[in-house]
Amino acid sequence: MNQTQMNEKAQYVHSVFESIADEYDKMNNVISFGSHVAWRNYTMKQMNIKPGQKALDVACGTADWTIALAEAVGKDGSVVGLDFSQNMLDVGAYKVSQKGVGHIVDLVNGDAMKLPYEDNTFDFATIGFALRNVPDIQTVLNEMARVVKPGGKVVSLEVSKPPFIPYRKLFYFYFYNILPLVAKWTVNKYEQYAWLPKSLTNFPDSRELARMFQEAGLDPVQVKLFMGGVSALHIGTKP
Repeated sequence: MNQTQMNEKAQYVHSVFESIADEYDKMNNVISFGSHVAWRNYTMKQMNIKPGQKALDVACGTADWTIALAEAVGKDGSVVGLDFSQNMLDVGAYKVSQKGVGHIVDLVNGDAMKLPYEDNTFDFATIGFALRNVPDIQTVLNEMARVVKPGGKVVSLEVSKPPFIPYRKLFYFYFYNILPLVAKWTVNKYEQYAWLPKSLTNFPDSRELARMFQEAGLDPVQVKLFMGGVSALHIGTKP
């Protein structure tokens, strides 16, 4: 993808997320059959976060994972939630204050491709259901790896491509044909949710993504598939 295409993708994705911010949480539940919370809880257990640690939640959206991280690091820790959609951050800011973690969380309007932080700053850098939306996946992984400390972890939870081909075809049928209709009925947004499945088409499968984690200098890389591979967890450790 050349620079112009990357810029166009970034602008388009930005407009999509600005327009769906208010319904984003509701649709997340629909898209994942309510499983995304269980997947995130499993991920948090694997991360083994300690009180007082620092985390960065990249493309944090409406800050659900940011809040979970804040609860895990506690009052002596700190969490940054970074996103380029101010509308998503505004929804997130309301949730952060409702949960009473405003003193732990800093919500920042920023670019995942150029993280505004020094090398070796965070214990964890996470990205949840957003890696397939970035202009360049490898650049974002490189940036996430750069800002975590040695021994720190880069964590991605993302929609994936089931390895078993008949199941993959079934999943694609749901994702491409049923999901946009469900979005139309649920939140009266068709175009925006017709785009989300397309974002999976060119996204690497779980094995290729693990290779990209290694390319970013992360080793070892743990991979866990959920629901037969409709979703995948990758955890890479910075040596």
